[in-house]
Amino acid sequence: MPLILLNKPYRVLCQFRDEGDRKTLATFISDPSVYPAGRLDFDSEGLTILTDDGRLQARISNPHFKLDKHYWVQVEGEATDKQISELMAGFTLRNCPVRALSARVIAEPTELWPRTPPIRERRTIPTSWLNVVINKGKNRQVRRMTAAVGLPALRLIRHRVGPWRLEGLQPGEIEELKTACAWMNLKEYQSPPFD
Repeated sequence: MPLILLNKPYRVLCQFRDEGDRKTLATFISDPSVYPAGRLDFDSEGLTILTDDGRLQARISNPHFKLDKHYWVQVEGEATDKQISELMAGFTLRNCPVRALSARVIAEPTELWPRTPPIRERRTIPTSWLNVVINKGKNRQVRRMTAAVGLPALRLIRHRVGPWRLEGLQPGEIEELKTACAWMNLKEYQSPPFD
């Protein structure tokens, strides 16, 4: 059975059905046996992993296993060393302790695709890009973390989950892997050292 890597576009619901009029995963994936291993917000983009293997799904999404998740985040304002330190030191959000395993300012990723609609541009307010790594993933956690340190997220793209990367997938495109290969990827994977 397959492990599917999907580059989930902006404003796509990370499930197969919706009571309203929103796009869902069914727009891109016709296999009814798979389900997401973790969620990605409606207004976030990037790597979404789907599988029909319940054990593999739990291994990828359960915070107990601490699989690292990497995000590119375009934020409003110029990120300071102090704000980066605050993200890594951690704090409490909604009675839950959170912290980034790694956070750093980066140049705008060269692999990016245009977002439709584009983010709002303000001439007087600069933006910056961060690479943020977490291993838990509460609802809207990265957005809430950057906002809490004074850097509201304008665009959020998950580009890596453990050993799997977005590399080469455009929005809406998928890549299928054999489940046995996915298990091998996980067994051989070691989290990189973080800042």
